[in-house]
Amino acid sequence: MATNTNLTTPLLPQNSNPNPHSISVHTNLESPDNNHLSESSAQIECDPENPFGFPELARLSIPESSTIDPFRNHTPVIEGVYEWVKIVVCLPLVLLRLVLFGVSLFVGYLAAVVAINGWKETERPMDRWRCGVMWVTRVCARGVLFSWGYHWIKRRGRPAPRGIAPIVVSNHASFVEPIFFFYEIFPTIVASDSHDSVPLVGTIIRAMQVIYVNRSSAASRKHAIDEIKRKASCDRFPRVLLFPEGTTTNGRALLSFQLGAFLPGYPIQPVTVHYPFVHFDQSWGNISLPKLMFRMLTQFHNFMEVEYLPVIRPLENQEESANGYANIYAGRTGYAIASALNIVQTSYSYGDMILLTKAAQIKQVNPSKFMVEMAKVESIFAFLDVEKNGQITFKQFLYGSLYVLKHPSFRRACEVAFSKTSAARESYISEQEQFGDLVRLAISDMSANEISDLFHLFDHDGDGKVRKGTFPYDRTLRWVNSLKKRVRYTCYHIRFLISYHVLIRTLVTGWK
Repeated sequence: MATNTNLTTPLLPQNSNPNPHSISVHTNLESPDNNHLSESSAQIECDPENPFGFPELARLSIPESSTIDPFRNHTPVIEGVYEWVKIVVCLPLVLLRLVLFGVSLFVGYLAAVVAINGWKETERPMDRWRCGVMWVTRVCARGVLFSWGYHWIKRRGRPAPRGIAPIVVSNHASFVEPIFFFYEIFPTIVASDSHDSVPLVGTIIRAMQVIYVNRSSAASRKHAIDEIKRKASCDRFPRVLLFPEGTTTNGRALLSFQLGAFLPGYPIQPVTVHYPFVHFDQSWGNISLPKLMFRMLTQFHNFMEVEYLPVIRPLENQEESANGYANIYAGRTGYAIASALNIVQTSYSYGDMILLTKAAQIKQVNPSKFMVEMAKVESIFAFLDVEKNGQITFKQFLYGSLYVLKHPSFRRACEVAFSKTSAARESYISEQEQFGDLVRLAISDMSANEISDLFHLFDHDGDGKVRKGTFPYDRTLRWVNSLKKRVRYTCYHIRFLISYHVLIRTLVTGWK
């Protein structure tokens, strides 16, 4: 007698179950010699609040989309008579400011060239006389700030001694902060390796004993963390400066912190930078750099406030170099910065900025809708990243999805979703009335054809209804297995696979 271990109808028996946390699953045993079906029932204990049965799993909740856009510049266009008059009046000053900027940058560049000339042991701390030459570049950095309209900068607090806080972290709202900190504390910075090729500026950055990192390389990120730890542990190196948000924002929200500054486990001094404004938002959000620079040059004065916060140390009796404790350390530091600025901490990250940029490039009406607060879903990436190298292949994605589809707890989760259907309501979903609305709650831009194709994938009997007693686990599983065997994969298939998980999530959380 052959055994078919796939779930068949009915998933939920019609008779009432005395145990509300128990679901009856019927397995059909079909004989090849005749059409007689014998049923055997097994009781599976399933908590509707935790259908996967994991002890540490809390009740499933899908967070609502945040209305905050941390990358939106609030003055992307010039508005008002006052602004236009101010720009006209300041136009003669623009030439003078550009001359001052050019002279300051060029003199600073020449000093940096002298400082690094013949410096071959770049892994060792810079000689004292070379650091002395770099004072010229630091003074020139202040001239650059002056040329951009930062005639005076309001400060609160003082930098902690290097021996107390070898690492400094700050929020990041503009290209101005690195220039300010270079002048103020002359730190070693962590920067993208692409900055090395910037004319003039690349040379100055190298003279700061920069730690380069390639975001897309796991080996480069690990090397950067090792360098942060090495340079922070040696008093002969300058302080290490990091912007743990990883990109610039509008200064009205704090992104999720990357852990590079916190994994070494050294004391950290948080610093806040704020740009008060009325008519012109100086933040480098979704605004082009040339436009932002022009607006800066045509202001009478640009306001900037810097506050040095108390040093934050690792918790006693805890080794915060591990990822878990580094997250706690980063959270404490982020809370201090957000509280000082009176802004909110979010789960947006550098990944959301990439999504926003790509959406804007393809001319989406509202690109901010494509941000997902990436930090909240990084655990899913970690689940699929079985090799723990910071990247996943399509094969890993597909096998991970197949693993979930085959997992008995996933099937039980589907049953729980259907069990939430009201007894007074027809226990099916129709394509025209309900299916599209449910899917669009999570994927708002799905076309009618895509929704129709997805519906017919589930509607295996072709009657225009997906019933709770005939949900096609087997059909979907066979489809994924066939997809796994194909040589070429398309985004269309990936979208369908994602849509399947979206449907289950929507059913669990929204089907009444």
